[in-house]
Amino acid sequence: MSNPPAPTPTKSAVVSSMTGFARVAVEVNPETSYSLTLKSVNHRFLDLHLRLPSGFDALEIDLRRVLKDHLRRGHIELTLSVERSSQQRAGYNRDLAAAYVEAFQAAAQEFELQGQPDLNVILRMPGVLQAEARSNGEDAEAISTSVLAQIVPLMDSLKTMRQREGSALVGILNATLDRLGESVKGVAALRPEVELHYQQRLTERLEAAVSTEESALGINRQRLLEEVALLVERSDVSEEVARMETHIQHFRDVLIAGGEAGKKLDFLLQEMNREANTLLSKTSGVAGKGTAITELGLAMKTEVEKAREQIQNLE
Repeated sequence: MSNPPAPTPTKSAVVSSMTGFARVAVEVNPETSYSLTLKSVNHRFLDLHLRLPSGFDALEIDLRRVLKDHLRRGHIELTLSVERSSQQRAGYNRDLAAAYVEAFQAAAQEFELQGQPDLNVILRMPGVLQAEARSNGEDAEAISTSVLAQIVPLMDSLKTMRQREGSALVGILNATLDRLGESVKGVAALRPEVELHYQQRLTERLEAAVSTEESALGINRQRLLEEVALLVERSDVSEEVARMETHIQHFRDVLIAGGEAGKKLDFLLQEMNREANTLLSKTSGVAGKGTAITELGLAMKTEVEKAREQIQNLE
């Protein structure tokens, strides 16, 4: 039964990147509007950072709950910027301004000083100047209601961009797996020649041993038997090849399944790197075709590292 063809990126569109951006601008009333922005980059866990104007504490709690319900991983930045029309009339807090004037006059009388209150200074005192027409409390309530209605569609836009980025990453990863698979096939093709090379070396040593004296021959045969076992074990990379092929296919299956694939793929790449290291240790110091296998093993490690860089951005 032949192996199924390698999946194309379009089949793995459900894999999402952690990089995304979405923004919406809304007019709440003729005097008030706001913009809501979502940015997402890679992170090991779900890391939420909300930037809201003062007075929106209750909204922040609701937004955190909604974001946690819809997102799994990534460094998420949500920014709410409120803009109020310059046509609003400015008023002042009469009672507070009067209190400042009375305090000035009381201090002047107590210390027997001359002078009059400066209106410019009083108007700069905290809380004296206020916006009339619609109160900040009414604005905050209307904005909060609107933001909660906009946040889910905004996250849908963010997810769409993240899936588009994820689809592009899947294409890159599939190309990397193709190159990795070719290196594995190259090792499998060279393995019989490497084993034959070992056999030839052992034959030469045995022939040299036969020409020695009988007393020394017994010792040499025992040592040669031990060396034979060691070299046979070192030369056999069939298990590493088989496991690498299994890991590659499993990697493709995870890409097709989609979902939260990043951590699973990172584990598989760790296993692939371990197999490549084992292969290199078994073929180190071997002349001839063994050198070619070493080069292929190094190429495997390079492709694995490339893939690890890419999956750091997968959800």
